[in-house]
Amino acid sequence: MKVNCAAIPAGLLESELFGHERGAYTGAIARSIGRFERAHKGTLFLDEIGDLPLELQPKILRVLQERQLERLGGAATIHTDVRVICATHQNLIEMTDKREFRADLFYRLSVFPIELPPLRHRPEDIRLLVHHFAMDYAARMNKRITAISEEFMTALVRHSWPGNVRELQNFIERSVILSTGAVLGGSLPQVTGTSNLSAAVTLEEAERSHILQTLEQTDGMVGGRNGAAARLGLPRTTLIAKMKRLGINAGRSSVLPMRSAA
Repeated sequence: MKVNCAAIPAGLLESELFGHERGAYTGAIARSIGRFERAHKGTLFLDEIGDLPLELQPKILRVLQERQLERLGGAATIHTDVRVICATHQNLIEMTDKREFRADLFYRLSVFPIELPPLRHRPEDIRLLVHHFAMDYAARMNKRITAISEEFMTALVRHSWPGNVRELQNFIERSVILSTGAVLGGSLPQVTGTSNLSAAVTLEEAERSHILQTLEQTDGMVGGRNGAAARLGLPRTTLIAKMKRLGINAGRSSVLPMRSAA
């Protein structure tokens, strides 16, 4: 059972987690069983735990330590045995230093911490995720996608993905929606940022994406009247030099076959 602590208004989150008795507040016309009570002998996943309101944190701590709770508006003590898994994108240590998150709750939750590096630090995962998301969305949309452009995949691996897996997933969904053939390709998402490094990366990726898109339109042809160089307004030798610098293979774009899930 899961609860997104950031998606539920603070005024309703207590009732969602612990339940309420009839008449506990205006509109409470019947008793409601909370998630902790429903998850008895099971697992409760609290996503975005860093957004949990401070006033609710002592109640969470009590459930974890004493395995007891009371419904909102109730007096009876309810015993519950729940395995709790939490996740957050925030730095809870910094939040405890700023008194934005209770230190005792943080240490109670840190029984078995797992730190997942951002996607840009584990590019080896990107190819697997792209294949997974592409197959999933192609099946949902009843589209026949049998391969992924190698240049497109290389660009995805080199992208910084500030939004991590969620951003990659949404981008692949958009690419599948826009796909008109059996080979998945497209241009990379725009990256917004204020640092010089982010701006430099974005400029290079934008140039690479534009060249790849033009090559797709010309079926991989670089020179000639209808080639990519002519469309981009560049001499053929200049475009070839840019392609070499950006790691784009000359000639027809090669593709990566789709792999079925294990």
